[in-house]
Amino acid sequence: MLVVCRCMSDGKFQQAVGIALECRRLDKLEQAISKSENVSAMLSYCLRLSQTHVDKREFRHEVLRLIVNLYQGLPSPDYLSVCQCLMFLDDPGNVANILDELIKGDKVDTLLAYQVAFDLFENEYQPFLLNVRDSLPDPQTTSSSKMVVEGTVTSSIENDSSVGNVETSAANSPLTGAGVLLDGTAGRQAAEDTTSTTEHGSSSSQELSVYADRMVKLKGILSGETPIHLALQFLYGRNRSDLLTLKTIKQSVEMRNSVCHSATIYANALMHAGTTVDTFLRENLDWLSRATNWAKFSATAGLGVIHRGHLQQGRSLMAPYLPQNGGSGGGSPYSEGGALYALGLIHANHGEGIKQFLLESLRNTNNEVIQHGACLGLGLAALGTADEEVYEDIKSVLYTDSAVAGEAAGIAMGLLMVGTASEKAGEMLAYAHDTQHEKIIRGLAIGIALVVYGREEEADTLIEQMTRDQDPILRYGGMYALALAYRGTANNSAIRRLLHFAVSDVSDDVRRAAVLALGFVLCSEPEQTPRIVSLLSESYNAHVRYGAALAVGISCAGSGSSEAVSLLEPLTSDAVDFVRQGALMSMAMVLMQTTEARDPHVGTFRRQLEKIVLDKHEDTMSKMGAILAYGILDAGGRNVSIMLQSRTGHDRAMAVVGMAIFTQFWYWYPLIYFISLSFAPTAFIGLNHELKMPKFEFISDIRPSIFSYPPPTAPPSTSSNIKLPMAVLSTSARAKARAKKEVDSKASAGKPLPREVNTNLSSDSSGSTEGTEKDLTTTTRDGDAMESTARY
Repeated sequence: MLVVCRCMSDGKFQQAVGIALECRRLDKLEQAISKSENVSAMLSYCLRLSQTHVDKREFRHEVLRLIVNLYQGLPSPDYLSVCQCLMFLDDPGNVANILDELIKGDKVDTLLAYQVAFDLFENEYQPFLLNVRDSLPDPQTTSSSKMVVEGTVTSSIENDSSVGNVETSAANSPLTGAGVLLDGTAGRQAAEDTTSTTEHGSSSSQELSVYADRMVKLKGILSGETPIHLALQFLYGRNRSDLLTLKTIKQSVEMRNSVCHSATIYANALMHAGTTVDTFLRENLDWLSRATNWAKFSATAGLGVIHRGHLQQGRSLMAPYLPQNGGSGGGSPYSEGGALYALGLIHANHGEGIKQFLLESLRNTNNEVIQHGACLGLGLAALGTADEEVYEDIKSVLYTDSAVAGEAAGIAMGLLMVGTASEKAGEMLAYAHDTQHEKIIRGLAIGIALVVYGREEEADTLIEQMTRDQDPILRYGGMYALALAYRGTANNSAIRRLLHFAVSDVSDDVRRAAVLALGFVLCSEPEQTPRIVSLLSESYNAHVRYGAALAVGISCAGSGSSEAVSLLEPLTSDAVDFVRQGALMSMAMVLMQTTEARDPHVGTFRRQLEKIVLDKHEDTMSKMGAILAYGILDAGGRNVSIMLQSRTGHDRAMAVVGMAIFTQFWYWYPLIYFISLSFAPTAFIGLNHELKMPKFEFISDIRPSIFSYPPPTAPPSTSSNIKLPMAVLSTSARAKARAKKEVDSKASAGKPLPREVNTNLSSDSSGSTEGTEKDLTTTTRDGDAMESTARY
């Protein structure tokens, strides 16, 4: 390793770190970091490299452990980076210890603990967050332990003459120590120090109260209550959704076209995602009531997207549609199934409070539609928890071999076990080979892909087994398994395998999925995606072009990338309708939160959407794509964007999973709502140590139009200022000519005018003598005017 030594002697420590990582020499890596002038900056650089350039998951974890050890050796460690590393290493215990120590410190340390908790929450890894929360001490238990100890001291003072020992324990209490053994001698000593004990007790009690208050706030952040409440306040208060756009779409959709009718409902749900504003639905109840069967299921489920995050009132909001007493309430099974699905969307990734109700609803029904909604709701509420009880109940639904319920059960099993690489994936694969229902096989294939989420080379055996299967549906699932196992890694091996299937597989579905999967693998490097799929976007195969469009949309979502827009523009006018559909939706993803002042393509694209929606001769698929594009473009009241990665570079598990299942709308439209899981508010929220928002201002040197909301759609004007030419009837012309002739003759004779002539003259005038004379002159301008008018 002479090169590393030479780099260090020359002061080129970044090159030394890079070479050490390439050669997998942890000893040289530690040496290069320790000898650098700025150890903290070098550790940050090494952490960034480990996430982007280290392909092997095992070695990456070894590097992260080294980084944690080096950070902890610093006089003032960067706790934000340390906790991020521990999250990558799935070590909730050490994170809990760090947070506990920080909130015992001063106000600055407490604020740092809160910031670490907010950053961890942003990654949306529910099982890890729950483990950290549960590893923290309970402030109530700590308080009661303290009271027991102080009470025992008091009683031993009062009963000084009593015989025997009094033993109390405050085990595991960070404030009172492991335990206290008091006897008569200790009691007498305590009696002598009564005054000092009382003062110390009051001081300790105050410290304990502050500690308990901080712990409650910290657990509120980790459980999601505080961040979700703040996001709801922002989305509701800043909602700028355009109801006139939805009204225009509704009026342009033909009553017979159920696809576009449903698309309008989906668009409304996405436009108002998380805002709790359901005005459009309330104002159009008659129109909404035309939805039947699965359209009714989707319409009810849409309320879950609109009220997403309403954890406290979620069940009461959906109460009119839910099954009563856990079973069927006698209403429409489609509404009840949709309501259960909506509950899952409301409590997605935070389902502790609703999981039991959904479980009872699933157990108490045999209706496949209600089972479908309950399975999807359970999968969302228990995302990644690997709950065995829930898994067994969902599996029993799967084994009924019902196509409708089985598809949802397969997806729900994957949601439940996401990222666990559980052996249950083999069980799911075995049943996929046994069943004859394509819907169940597809649901299980996606479920297996979710199980290996983020496992990288650990999932290669299962991926190889799926991609070599004779069943094209399982090969299709293999593409998603590759996408999710290597999400955001830009792994060359994964990209090479996906490109191979994109051009060689005999199934169009597999080829489409292979190209689309590139978007997930490259979501950490969006600038690379348009270049890699540019040739595929010109393929003769329409399915490959569709996949290329969605891959760019997924990878470059919210970036406003000019390369992505240039690639998608020709696809929006493709000869095949479903390619246009995919391109329109992808363009909306890319241009989210981009203003026309920043990119003129935004205005052009909005006008293109309006033209497609209003065109009665447009294909249904294209029109559906345009309607959904409206919903995505203005999602969350124009205050959210699609984010598959957090600011710290960690993938947002719920967002990636939601986007993957959203792409299954090709087969099943109700899965469109899963895209709402990838929405993140585009807000800057500042809090003080009490987690309240102080008033503060920003000074921006950029003009407001760069980041302003789009102007609302102008309502059509009811009156026109343009004066239109007035048609003159032949009878009126003749009457006016006679009247004028009589006026001229009477005037020349000097006789008074007849009464009827005066009446005619007054009725022709409009309050102006000038206007009357002009009209008379114009009508009898020459002698032929009367004849031509009469002939007409």
